[in-house]
Parts: sequence; structure tokens; C-alpha cells
Amino acid sequence: MADNTPDNNSGKGPLRRFLDLPTDSIPKTLFVAIALCLFASMVVSVAAVSLRPIQEENKLRDKRINILQVAGVYAPGANVREAFEAFEPHVLDLTTGRFTEEFDVATFDEQVAAADPDLSRALASDPAGIGRQSNFKTIYLLRREDGSIDKVILPVHGYGLWSTLYGFIALEDNGNDIFGLQFYQHAETPGLGAEVDNPRWKSLWAGKKLRDDNGDLQITVDKTAPPAGEDFHIDALAGATLTSRGVDNLVKFWMGEEGYATFLNNLQAGEIS
Repeated sequence: MADNTPDNNSGKGPLRRFLDLPTDSIPKTLFVAIALCLFASMVVSVAAVSLRPIQEENKLRDKRINILQVAGVYAPGANVREAFEAFEPHVLDLTTGRFTEEFDVATFDEQVAAADPDLSRALASDPAGIGRQSNFKTIYLLRREDGSIDKVILPVHGYGLWSTLYGFIALEDNGNDIFGLQFYQHAETPGLGAEVDNPRWKSLWAGKKLRDDNGDLQITVDKTAPPAGEDFHIDALAGATLTSRGVDNLVKFWMGEEGYATFLNNLQAGEIS
């Protein structure tokens, strides 16, 4: 006998049949989950795009504060942008040790340059663990009222235990005496390697020297002083041997022949003004 029971779904479109499904049906559950994921992704994307300028401004402000601090001229509560105007940025050609006009110092990005084969080189010997080195770096001069150089602020970076440490070393006008060292970005272990941020440890760098009277690089981060003496020694961080070794490696690398040595020689010879 033929089944004459009317088909309630006959003549209904796909949308109508979907809407008529029970609320807890698998298709409706999947639809709601996917819709929520898409909506959340859209909200996060919009927030990320809209907040990016603020995030970049905050990163730039933090970097400037660190430069002010390592140079000893930071005043809490002061206008960072105005205080930073006292610094004179230059793009330095590491090969010649001289400033270059090839790039706009306001927009030059050394991390982008480090990824460009035409502007960087792979390191055969890489104690700092940075992989590729840009041939150009942005450095900062702080001048006295008479226009002479007071401090030279040099960016440095290298691998510690868990992360790449990014920071600045401030040198006196003779290019040899250290005024300070400061890191503004890293992910070292709190209470151990992260003690590179400890004011007491940072204060140990003030007054130390890079090279001895023969011009040999002697600066050392270790538990014991080098043969050259205490003028070249910074105590290693307690319980953070690998981070200390990383700082030792990166400072020696950047202050050595692969880094700023040619520039510092030019500075000491009076060829940088």
C-alpha cells in the first residue's frame, strides 16, 4: 500500500529546513560554533590593526627611555619625546666606521636590513648567536653645550639562555670607558638571567674599560677577573651562568672587529665629530 503521509519538508528550501532543525541538532551546533569563531577572529583582527599604531608608539617610547637611562639623563615624569631630542642619531656603516647618508635615519630599520642579503652578511663566527649581521646600525650621540661629544650610545644584541637580549651600551667620549649597559628586551628567567635588569648589577658597568693600553679588548663578564685586572671585569650573575656568558659574548662581539671597533678607532683618532 502506498504511504500517503504528507512530507512536511517537501517544497521547503535548504535554509527553511535548517531553521526547522532542533536547537541541539549537530548542524545547528556546528553552525553556531563556527560563527562564533569567525566573529571572534574578526574582532581580534580589527583590534590588532587598530591598536598597532599605539603599540608601536609605546615600543618606541620604551626604547627611548632606555637610551635616556643608559646615558644617565632620564628624569621620571619628564617628556620623553622632548628629552630624546638631545640625542643625535646617525646610521653607521660598520665596514668603514663612518656615518652614511645612504638611509633616512628616521625610517631605517636594522632588523629589516639584517634580513636583506645586500645590506647584511652571514656570520662565519657567531659568538653572539645573531645569525646575520646588518652592515649598518643606528647609533646615538649626546653632545655637551659646546657641541663636543659627551656620550656615544651603541645598540647591542645577542643570545642569552632563552632569548635574544636587545640593549644599549653607553661609552664616554674616549670610546673606551663604559658609562652604562642596559637591556630593553629579553625573555630570560625571572630571578636569574632576568637580573640583567637589576640596578645593582647594571651599576657594575660604570667606569669599566673595554681595552687595555695596548688596544686589546679585555672587557669580561665572569666570576673571576681577567688577567688585565678589575678595570675590565664585571661579576657574572649568580645562578645565571649561560645568560652571563651570553652577555659576555655579545659585548665582546659588538665591541670587537666585527662590530664597532673601526668606528671606535675613528672616534679616538678624532675623525668623528
